[in-house]
Amino acid sequence: MKRILITTALLLCFISFSLPAFSFTPFLETEQGTIGLVYHTYQNGTAGTNFDFIKQGGQTNLYPFSRYTVGATIQENHRLWFTYQPLELNTAVRFADNVTIGGVTFNGGTPMELTYSFPFYRMTYTYDLLSKNDNAYLGVGLALQIRNASIQFKQIDGASGQLYVSQNVGLVPALAIYSEYVFPFGLTLSADIAGSYADSAIINGADFEFAGSILDASLRMSYLVSENYSLFANARFFGGTAEGISENIGDNWTENVLPYTKNNIASLTFSTGLHWQM
Repeated sequence: MKRILITTALLLCFISFSLPAFSFTPFLETEQGTIGLVYHTYQNGTAGTNFDFIKQGGQTNLYPFSRYTVGATIQENHRLWFTYQPLELNTAVRFADNVTIGGVTFNGGTPMELTYSFPFYRMTYTYDLLSKNDNAYLGVGLALQIRNASIQFKQIDGASGQLYVSQNVGLVPALAIYSEYVFPFGLTLSADIAGSYADSAIINGADFEFAGSILDASLRMSYLVSENYSLFANARFFGGTAEGISENIGDNWTENVLPYTKNNIASLTFSTGLHWQM
């Protein structure tokens, strides 16, 4: 993944040098910090356990967080960028009570390894509505996110060695807003929001009940430390919901075992990073 980001950044630099009459300003960001879960539940099967990953699954710690972005401002008003955010949460816990996920029952007292992996790739475009203001930017546009989800409940002792796995890849369209204000002494305040709510029976044309949402909202304060480099601090809320009955069951062995699924997550991240702009 990092190779893709580096290759994209080099390509953007090449374009900026090749088209001197064309306003094209590439930028690159790396962001590192910590993430904490505020709310996180998962259920597969209407009779299954509405499993709380925080209270029952051990997601009570802070975890490493990172995000990588490469993009460009084009003709001053257009902003296009690609974001990659890895996310994998691994915990070990001994279940205090019976837990049923996807028709598999893990008895109370069973030692477990749990994995919740939800990295995503997102392309975002915004157009500046304040093009006449040199210090302010208010862009609105669209984002397309590719989610790459993998959820595992794995028993780590006993002859049965029970295992539940659910994996899938999906496209998530969203609305995007990006705004910033640049002060003359090098300080910049900015906000970045991507969000959507979709009922696939209406929007995506599916013939089964399904509803989902995402919200990725951040506030940032950055300071220009040299001509091309800025340091920033970032606070972010990231969350999503999904609930519905899928008819695409059994096509692959790692898809949801039962049609009904509910998955809700809400998190806060705090990070610092480096922004480079040509």
